[in-house]
Amino acid sequence: MNRPNIVFIVSDDHGNWGMNCAGNKDLITPNLDRIAAEGIRFEHFFCASPVCSPARMSLFTGEIPSQHGVIDWLAEGHCNYDELDDELKENMKLDQPAWEYQWPKDQLSHANAIRFLDGHRTFTDALAENGYTCGISGKWHMGDAGHPQAGFTWWRTQAMGGDNYKYPVVLKDGSFTMLHDKYITRYITENALEFLDEQKNAENPFYLSVHYTAPHAPWGKEQHEKEVYERYDDCKFEATPNLPAHPWGQQYESEEQRLKIRRENLQGCYAAITSMDECIGQILDKLDEMGIRENTLVMFTGDNGMNMGHHGFFGKGNGTSPMNMYEESVQVPFLVSQPGTIPQGKVESEMFSHLDIYQTLMDYLGINEKFDKKLPGISFAPVLRGNDMKGQEHIVMMDEYGPVRMIRTKEWKYIHRYLKWEGMNELYHLTEDPTEAENLYGKPGYEQITEQLRKELFDWYAEHADERFDASTVQCNGNGQIAAIHPRLEKDSDMFR
Repeated sequence: MNRPNIVFIVSDDHGNWGMNCAGNKDLITPNLDRIAAEGIRFEHFFCASPVCSPARMSLFTGEIPSQHGVIDWLAEGHCNYDELDDELKENMKLDQPAWEYQWPKDQLSHANAIRFLDGHRTFTDALAENGYTCGISGKWHMGDAGHPQAGFTWWRTQAMGGDNYKYPVVLKDGSFTMLHDKYITRYITENALEFLDEQKNAENPFYLSVHYTAPHAPWGKEQHEKEVYERYDDCKFEATPNLPAHPWGQQYESEEQRLKIRRENLQGCYAAITSMDECIGQILDKLDEMGIRENTLVMFTGDNGMNMGHHGFFGKGNGTSPMNMYEESVQVPFLVSQPGTIPQGKVESEMFSHLDIYQTLMDYLGINEKFDKKLPGISFAPVLRGNDMKGQEHIVMMDEYGPVRMIRTKEWKYIHRYLKWEGMNELYHLTEDPTEAENLYGKPGYEQITEQLRKELFDWYAEHADERFDASTVQCNGNGQIAAIHPRLEKDSDMFR
């Protein structure tokens, strides 16, 4: 069987709203729009958890966080200290290092690599076993970024999750080093293009993960490319809500301060997206130049969603305390195209999730994968072939972030909180209240739908969660995970910041 090549582009903290083709006319994204025009744009696509590392683990394994045990973003476990180069070590030893070394010092100064993926099978494992050459360029953020794993043999990663855009810490020649005044989005793209060049005469198909850090914070003007940043100097930023501060989020000293921060955040975020879009265009052009575009499946998604003023805060699931499950936090962009094979210019309105990627790829490629674990995902390959799901689409969506869980139907959303946030639940009638402005939980007349959704949520997690890693029993606060949750430790402080 002549299986297609695959290029999977993953952005970082990117809401479903963050593309011109999705209706945001402030954003300049001609190449994301190009993928959508050449294929399918999914309107309602969900991450498994509204924060980086759990979402990425779920994307690659098809397991929910309460199965794989990574339930917060990874603040440590990225690499071993002896894998840092001398310049990094010397600067991180200083009491007051230069600003660009502060972030690495916080997360790498006592580094020990943790292989969070060990014992968990990924779709890239399956691809490698079926003849694919697997390469990655960019953010990993699933532990032990210094060594190839999960079927990858070509490995160009970053040390941490988020990082400075012009001073990132990357893996080069077997050690982690800081790049100086090198825009990370361009660097990730250069490596991706190098991988593609190496595949020109290859006999086997390839899989390439291009994992950008864009548009993750920081959004300061100094962090981004001047020419791209200035393209938004006159933007009014009318495509995102301009709302008062959320009571659970950052508060401001004055309205003037809020508006100033809003503009700075949006301009930096939009510049990061547009720079990334330009780089995606280079990758698409390279596939055209190689004459393999029609034999290459191109996918684009974000690891989790993002609020950029939506609901009155800037952030994802941990942009509020307690953590939230707003639509902008849990819905991500998903585009897929293979000209001549996948329908062009289609907008898919059914609900699907990162948890479906594994099964979908195996189905689409004709790989007979035997899943050892009970995975919750389904294959939406019929959609890619131009068919409908004929009743097989998801009826509900589930999401979790530590002791916060969500069930969402096409009409309703219920959010249940455990432990110290017990009782701070939410209920939204999405068809009548798509912006989730009115919490109906506890109001007269909504007892029956609340109980129905609560039972479905409890039953679903009872079926799928592994009791060893059940996130609802751990007081995760959204400040970062520093150790594996196995065997379960008695003190939360041993696993979380």
